[in-house]
Amino acid sequence: MSSLEDEKDPLIEAQPMEVYNQTSAVLSCKLTHPPSTVKGYYWMRNGKVIESSKHNSPTLYTEHTLANIDSHSGGLYECVFLSEPEVKTTIEVKTAPHVSAYKRSEHGNEKDKGVLVCVSYGYPLPTDWKWYKLEGEDKTAITNGTDRYEIKSTPNRTTLTIDDLDITMDIGDYICYGTSEVGSTSDKVHLRVRSRLAALWPFLGVVAEVIILVSIIFIYEKRRKPDEINDDDDSGSAPLKSNANTDHKNKDVRQRNSN
Repeated sequence: MSSLEDEKDPLIEAQPMEVYNQTSAVLSCKLTHPPSTVKGYYWMRNGKVIESSKHNSPTLYTEHTLANIDSHSGGLYECVFLSEPEVKTTIEVKTAPHVSAYKRSEHGNEKDKGVLVCVSYGYPLPTDWKWYKLEGEDKTAITNGTDRYEIKSTPNRTTLTIDDLDITMDIGDYICYGTSEVGSTSDKVHLRVRSRLAALWPFLGVVAEVIILVSIIFIYEKRRKPDEINDDDDSGSAPLKSNANTDHKNKDVRQRNSN
């Protein structure tokens, strides 16, 4: 009878097996019939070791407390007992998905494409995505493949592409909804549409600055040249006056000599 008991497979009794949309929980594992002496244990979340949970103790029971469960703490938790071989089991912690806009505000130019993106994390991820456009107090569902809209989605990301942006029709707020088996959450993106001429304003501003600068230089040069000409005239008349005086003095000397 004892030999049959020794051959029993190791068994971990986990409590609870699943945590569903709760705000807190205590996860526990109890190992029976270990395959060898247990040297310690630890917990993992989504394949990564929770360092604070490591213990070098031969105990066959462990707990892990989740004091505040949110979308950041959902996932697959594993309790691992250090025996030969290791023994472990999994507990699922499920939360409503967290949905957020990749950018709160997006902009595009008229007649170009507009691209709006929402992302999600948590466990489990959304299995369904929907987009809406706010029209005052109402919201209008956007259907993929209709009019100018295209929606592409994966469990953790959804993208709405709007072709041929219209400055009067497309500007406004858009809502993305992500739905999983636990629930739905949403976020909002604001789309701004600029006139195609708006992209030219920076260039036109530079051109205007260049024109003003060239005009100032031209006016300055034009006003400076007459001053230079007057200076040249003044410097040329001085020698003539000096020569005239010299000739007059020589004439007076000749008159005195003749007398």
